[in-house]
This record gives sequence, structure tokens and C-alpha cells, in this order.
Amino acid sequence: MKKILVYSRFNRFWHWMQSMLIFFLALTGFEIHGSLNFFGFEQAVTFHNTAAIMFLILIGLAIFWHFTTGEWRQYLPTRKHLRAQVEYYITGIFRNTPHPTKKTALTKLNPLQRLVYLALKILVIPIMVFSGLLYMFYRYPQSSGIQSLNIENLGTIAFLHTAGAFILISFIITHVYLITTGRTLTSNLKAMITGYEVLEHETTIIHHSEQKVISENVIEATK
Repeated sequence: MKKILVYSRFNRFWHWMQSMLIFFLALTGFEIHGSLNFFGFEQAVTFHNTAAIMFLILIGLAIFWHFTTGEWRQYLPTRKHLRAQVEYYITGIFRNTPHPTKKTALTKLNPLQRLVYLALKILVIPIMVFSGLLYMFYRYPQSSGIQSLNIENLGTIAFLHTAGAFILISFIITHVYLITTGRTLTSNLKAMITGYEVLEHETTIIHHSEQKVISENVIEATK
């Protein structure tokens, strides 16, 4: 086992900023819906719109980072060990079954995480962004006055935006729970703060494989 840098500085910055913005957007969003009362309706709308713009900027930075560093490959789906991973989360984790996949700096996500995070990035987040922009600019000022986007009403847009919000909240709740299922209760949390995590070192894995081949060759030669 060796302490390895798994999460870069930007990776950690993006993760925590995204978490805080989603939490704040949910807080102000529910106040806009009338479920909460913290800032007042008008102030909540202003805060929500400002946080939404910050979230868009963060998304742009994250897209640039993913493609310039090759981190987008972390989300490529695979069927290898997928069933075993699902069974691990359903029953194995409660029976202290060994984790079916090995985490490394090059493969941070297990097969199930890849599918979930990919769905968030190409489906849920885009729906939230586009429905939010339509909601924000449904009516906007022009030189000739107030123009509309020729949308009959905001009902469908509001439904999609709210449904996406509940999906994100459900994901965060599940995510927080799974944080506690690491090597120790707080190891995953510490890794996202410091960037380092104690893992089985890749060179050690290679060494063991090579040693096995050498041993097999020695045995074969002595026959």
C-alpha cells in the first residue's frame, strides 16, 4: 500500500465548488418554489441566477480541463465487473466482501460510477442548464421592448428543471453515504481534501505479476 496523488488541485477545486454551487442552487431554488424561506423571493431569484452563471463558468473550465488532461476517459463506460459492482453495493458491502475493482490514479471510478457520472454529465446537467437558461430568459429586454421565446408556458420547462434538481439531490445523498464506505470511514473524504489516497501501488501489482511469471518459469525449468 502506498499514498498516491489521485486528485489534482483543479480536480478538488472543481469538486468542492460544484458541490457548494449545487447546494446553494437547491437552497435558493426551493425558496423560489415557496418551500423554504431564507432570503426572500426576489433576493433568492437574484442569488439563484448569480450562482447559475458561476456554475456555467465552472462547467466551461471543467470541460476544458477534462479534454486537455485526458480525464474524460475516466467516464468511458465498461461492462467489465459491472454486475459484480452492483452486487457489491447491494449485498457484498454489508458482508465485508472484497471490492471487485481496484482503484488507481488512472482508473478512479468503478464501472457503476462511470455510468452514473456519465449520465449526469451528458443528460442531467445539460437538462438543468438548458431548462434553467430557458427559465431565466423566457422573457428578456430588446431594443424594441420585451420579446418572448414563443414558448406557450413555463410549465414543461419548470417540471424538467425541478425533476433534474431532485435527481441531483438524490445523487448527492447517495454520494455522501458512499463516501463513508472507503478503506476507513473518512478516507474518501480526506482524499478529496488532500488529493492523496492510500492505494495498492501499480508498480507493486506489476511486480507481483512478474514474480509469478518468473516463479512459473523456474518451476517449469526444474521439471
